[in-house]
Amino acid sequence: MWFAGRVEIVCVYQDKFIRTVDKTFNVPSIVRFIGKVVKNWAFERKARFSKKNVFYRDKGECQYCKKKLKLDNFTIDHVIPASQGGLKRWDNIVACCKACNQAKGNRTPKQAKMHLRTTPKIPRYSDIKTVEKNMSIPKEWLDYL
Repeated sequence: MWFAGRVEIVCVYQDKFIRTVDKTFNVPSIVRFIGKVVKNWAFERKARFSKKNVFYRDKGECQYCKKKLKLDNFTIDHVIPASQGGLKRWDNIVACCKACNQAKGNRTPKQAKMHLRTTPKIPRYSDIKTVEKNMSIPKEWLDYL
């Protein structure tokens, strides 16, 4: 895009390079589009249901106690348990810490006297990707966000 004149390089990584046969370039960390940016309608579609996407939708927090979770050791919880007819869908699954999941057990939040922090809903694909990226923002980008 830079060679085609569609972007301007604003900032580069000092420790990352792209090498060609006869030249070395710093990898751009921030670019600015020149001209019109076309909206990508693909980002308006619904996100695919997966455990990882539930984690990002719920911003990496337990939906009962707000504890910060890690991607490699969190659990998902059926708001309405499967034994009571709850389905494995976006609007019935939340990210949860192991302690809260065990405390809730095979009951609804109301039966377990636990408060659900947010109502689970189907996220857009762009919402998932935004949260996923914000959880690992390069330091070079902070001045521009």
